[in-house]
Amino acid sequence: MPKISHERKAERRAEIVAGARRCFAREGYEGATVARLEAEIGLSRGAIFNYFESKADLFLAVVEQTSLEYTEIWLDRGFRALLDEIVRADADWLAVQLEAIRRFRTDNEFKRRAQEQDRRLAETRPDRMERLRAQGLRDDVPLETVGIFLGIVANGLALRVTVADPLPDLDELFELVQTGVAPRRPR
Repeated sequence: MPKISHERKAERRAEIVAGARRCFAREGYEGATVARLEAEIGLSRGAIFNYFESKADLFLAVVEQTSLEYTEIWLDRGFRALLDEIVRADADWLAVQLEAIRRFRTDNEFKRRAQEQDRRLAETRPDRMERLRAQGLRDDVPLETVGIFLGIVANGLALRVTVADPLPDLDELFELVQTGVAPRRPR
């Protein structure tokens, strides 16, 4: 049996996550049966679950990837770019992100797995905080508080997109955010 390179394994895993993302967005977690995942991804359940222990683990991988993608947009291109990306996002996919939050609250096993995932991601937190600090944010409150505030704004915008509420003018919203997080000028 031929060995598969680490690169090919990573590519295959990414293909599985991309297909699962489309299926979860269209069907939701419950509706994304293994048969539907197989059809969307184009692989057998054996091939899919060779990379993931369960549907829940696959779902968590998809949610984690999206969260990391949005974080990278924020840290690489700035908060305004993140707001633009959220507005352009597929509302069905954003709804899946909200479904992950619901599962976190109501499914103890899902919560345990998500917390394990968070512990693994914690290793990269200092780097993310330094990249956030480099964006020239106010320093009279803890940087973590500024990050939480910005996350609340981004998540609130995502919720509005998901439920098709009218969206704010992004220039005005961003100006309000900038006023709140810009460094304080001495009086």
